[in-house]
Amino acid sequence: MMQRLKKTVVMVGMMGAGKSAVGNALARALGVAFRDSDDEIVKAASRSIPEIFERDGEAFFRARETEVLARLLRGAPCVLSTGGGAYLSEANRALIRESGVAVWLRADLDLLWQRVRHKTTRPLLRTANPRETLRQLYEARVPLYSLADIVVDSAADLSIEEMAQKVAAALAQRPDVLEGE
Repeated sequence: MMQRLKKTVVMVGMMGAGKSAVGNALARALGVAFRDSDDEIVKAASRSIPEIFERDGEAFFRARETEVLARLLRGAPCVLSTGGGAYLSEANRALIRESGVAVWLRADLDLLWQRVRHKTTRPLLRTANPRETLRQLYEARVPLYSLADIVVDSAADLSIEEMAQKVAAALAQRPDVLEGE
């Protein structure tokens, strides 16, 4: 019997946790669409996220992020990757609680730093000390990420597919989210 996704699975967590990569693999495994809220914002705005931050500011970006989340959560169940800051908003957490299930990909600071330190696409890390900025973001965000419905720990030695299997196994414990086997 095929598994059927009843609610959108919303991947939350820090930049570098693997939300997009693992989310994409999970969507393939479940036979559902994969969406990325950041990609949807870029498409709607016709500019990159760093350009949106620079031109319109973070508040403008966060408002568009909430609109995109609401629209995607109204659609057919899918796997939805969100930007690292999306789950910090109470409005976004409420939207996700109503229509989806939040999965926090929990990764430790050292693993996150290994994954993001050479990336130039992280506007929040464009600081004099990006490692310290990442640490501050991590410490501020972990208490909010911990409100997620499901927590799956990232491990540096697991492949993307193995991480997706871990998430699928956690979802299978929730008949309100994933039915069948």
